[in-house]
Amino acid sequence: MSLILHAAALALPVDGRQSEMALDIARGTRRLLRAAGWTSLTELALPSGRRADIVAVSGDSSLAIVEIKSSLADFRADRKWRDYRLHCDQLFFAVSPDMPLDVLPEDAGLIIADAFGAEIVRDAPVHRMAAATRRAMLLRFAMAAADRLHALADPSAALPREL
Repeated sequence: MSLILHAAALALPVDGRQSEMALDIARGTRRLLRAAGWTSLTELALPSGRRADIVAVSGDSSLAIVEIKSSLADFRADRKWRDYRLHCDQLFFAVSPDMPLDVLPEDAGLIIADAFGAEIVRDAPVHRMAAATRRAMLLRFAMAAADRLHALADPSAALPREL
């Protein structure tokens, strides 16, 4: 069964919006999150209409959003991450080892990552969400995860646009 799940993970489509560097950062970051007991999804649509690069859930229902920045230009061109604080308990940036760190906001966590792993170099402050927001985000996370598994088992099924 484990081999089947690993093969299915390889079959997940890449939507083409991410650079190779961003995909490497995501891979290493998700390995770190998994080792720390978090479960994560990439490209999760938020209630605001934005898409978070990585959303992670811990066993105590804490939610973290990780915004991937693959370059200084990527960081400067994109400010949507400010809206993510409304949908998580902790906000992190994940960057490559080559990224200049002094430009990143100090009130967010910081992860340095490559394709093979990652390290948290600054923990994110905790800002607990309201219970109703937490419930909505957990439901959104669960439904997206179930729909993505369904798509792997039945690729021709009509599924929500979130995927």
